[in-house]
Amino acid sequence: MDISVVIPLYNEAESLPELHSWIARVMQENHFSYEILLVDDGSTDSSWEVIKSLSSADPNVHGIRFRRNYGKSAALFCGFGKTHGDVVITMDADLQDSPDEIPELVRMIREDGYDLVSGWKQHRQDNPLTKNLPSKLFNATARRVTGIKLHDMNCGLKAYRSEVVKNIEVYGEMHRYIPYLAKNAGYTHIGELKVHHQKRKFGKSKFGMSRFGNGLLDLVSLWFLSTFGKKPMYFFGYSGLAMFFVGAVIAIWIIVEKLVRQAHGTDFRPVTDQPLFYLALLAVVLGVIFFLAGFIGEMISRTSPERNRYNIREEL
Repeated sequence: MDISVVIPLYNEAESLPELHSWIARVMQENHFSYEILLVDDGSTDSSWEVIKSLSSADPNVHGIRFRRNYGKSAALFCGFGKTHGDVVITMDADLQDSPDEIPELVRMIREDGYDLVSGWKQHRQDNPLTKNLPSKLFNATARRVTGIKLHDMNCGLKAYRSEVVKNIEVYGEMHRYIPYLAKNAGYTHIGELKVHHQKRKFGKSKFGMSRFGNGLLDLVSLWFLSTFGKKPMYFFGYSGLAMFFVGAVIAIWIIVEKLVRQAHGTDFRPVTDQPLFYLALLAVVLGVIFFLAGFIGEMISRTSPERNRYNIREEL
């Protein structure tokens, strides 16, 4: 099969028939064999009834229905697990992503050799204050942290080589950082395509301003896990040793200074009257705690079933 189209959705009953017709037309015009996987993320409207109707009329349409709303990452993860196409396309169900972009995305994967191609909504049809500006700040931060030079990392319209989606785990709210997950899995040939972005035709956006704060925290978590996840002692151990050393040196210096002054009969302050001494003790205690946290993390890492899982590219 040529293409699998994975579409996560939540309360998008009105847009699904038009989206299906649009995708089917593009596929037929380009003579692609395809499947459409519609993942209903616990919709409360008639989305699932529409999916069942589309599936009955078109054998290329398949559906997955969650019992409750788990989020976009869960929908993509389950959708990826069911794909059979050589190229996997993801897009949103709200008709803001154009299926007309699919042929060029597929060409970039097949002919240009990209592992992943992300859409770039250069001219967004969203509120400039509540979406466009926060999106620019979010993407600038993501580029700096991940080292991936994408203008729109969170764009829902993406194309993947099939093996990419089979070798990454999308969880929590990490769908925003799929290019970073792919990079960490060894798929570093990541490209970008300027895509047309349309105004929402039906309903309203399911995402609020909180997603930007959540996105920043997720980025920090992902960076930490990818950097120190398999060797937690490198972060906690070095940090703990540094704090312990600094605190111990300061505490010893304060005690020695007091003893020297006392021996020479000059004025001195009792050690316990100096706030710096308590800060030094705090640093020593925190250093021990950090070191032990690193040690425990190292033990957990060594017993993880993922510790010897490697993505082999070729074998002779």
